[in-house]
Amino acid sequence: MTPSPTFPVPADGDPAARTPALHSPALRTDRYELTMVDAAIQSGTADRECMFEAFARRLPAGRRYGIVAGTGRLLDLIRQFRFETEELTWLEQNGVVRTPTLDYLANYSFSGNIWGYQEGEAYFPGSPLLLVESTFAEGVILETLILSVLNYDIAVASAAARMVSVSLGRPIAEMGSRRTNEHSAVAAARAAFIAGFASTSNLEAGRQWGLPTMGTAAHSFILLHDSEEEAFQAQVDAFGAATTLLVDTYDVPAGIARAVKVAGPDLGSIRIDSGDLPTVVAAARAQLDALGAVNTKITVTSDLDEFAIAALSASPVDAFGVGTSVVTGSGEPAAGLVYKLVAHKGHGDDWISVAKTSTAKLSIGGRKSALRRVDGAGIAQEEIVVLDHGPAAQFDSRSGLERTLLVPLIEGGTVDNRYLGSAGTLRARAHNASVMQELPIEAFRLGRGEAVIPTSYR
Repeated sequence: MTPSPTFPVPADGDPAARTPALHSPALRTDRYELTMVDAAIQSGTADRECMFEAFARRLPAGRRYGIVAGTGRLLDLIRQFRFETEELTWLEQNGVVRTPTLDYLANYSFSGNIWGYQEGEAYFPGSPLLLVESTFAEGVILETLILSVLNYDIAVASAAARMVSVSLGRPIAEMGSRRTNEHSAVAAARAAFIAGFASTSNLEAGRQWGLPTMGTAAHSFILLHDSEEEAFQAQVDAFGAATTLLVDTYDVPAGIARAVKVAGPDLGSIRIDSGDLPTVVAAARAQLDALGAVNTKITVTSDLDEFAIAALSASPVDAFGVGTSVVTGSGEPAAGLVYKLVAHKGHGDDWISVAKTSTAKLSIGGRKSALRRVDGAGIAQEEIVVLDHGPAAQFDSRSGLERTLLVPLIEGGTVDNRYLGSAGTLRARAHNASVMQELPIEAFRLGRGEAVIPTSYR
């Protein structure tokens, strides 16, 4: 692999001028995507019709299902995927590709077809989550973008779904912006919301995707004031008695007493961010009730994950806030998806299956469709991958006991707008809520286990 030469310093010598604004996602990719296009143009294979597939060979260790997320973000990025003057100039100056490829990239706009599992859908090992039908050049150039979006968003959504499943209907707020980078923070908030989280602390996620936002004060606000009581009074004066007061800066029982003294028995909520939570929460509930604040809710935070939330199932907690664990996939920050060429056309119109056969990295070639078999009660029993059928193939429903999983996302380069923006996010959230009702009860065990339903090939 030939290293890229150093980016030339502008004539004015200003190092800051070497950081161009990111107007297009086109260079958020790996160099070899473009060098493959370059070589394929020279060999005459760049325009060969191909089918690429994004899938996971396995679920993260111990997980029983995964949740698809990131589709709406990805479709919007593909729609914007263009090589503008800045990108082309940089590629030329750094000798990444040759002139014929620069000419090709200057006119690049994805014109193929993409099918995928609906956002919010459950998936299992071997599920063909995304199928890209296009020329080799058009499809291979999207590989890094597809994987970078789906691997992260799916990891977050899959972790979030586990947390929601053990929260017993109590709302969970996503508050992990300070535990990931500024772009991932927005993506994580969206993915967690799709998987059932109630809100986010991230304002950009609220603005961009229409998510409910939450948040009142941190410990620094308490420490700013001369006393905890003065801090509480300032917050109540600003936001009213329905606000949430953080009571663990100094001493929790004393903090609760001051909170009720300032806000009265109509105090909306208290937040506890430290301590042995089951013990502290039980004592807090008893104290609030004794003070007459019987309707005041208790929110807990403090490095929660699905196991900590499950451990609080019998505690009088009303809401949770989760940060680090959800934005890092609860120990699995990438979903393990790969993107492989699985078929291409020969010299005629026939599709030829191709597949990687190396040890431990086997892929199954061919154009595919996918079905999920459910029993009479609507509970999933089997993931069925249908080989040698295109994703648009129609199948008999078998009296409603099988449902088709792949839906068209892009047709002839045109994105289905139903999956974009805040409306698409709400659509994905609703679909996920329905899908979770379809999973067998064994899916929600937190102990290690295999995928809750098998994947078979027909």
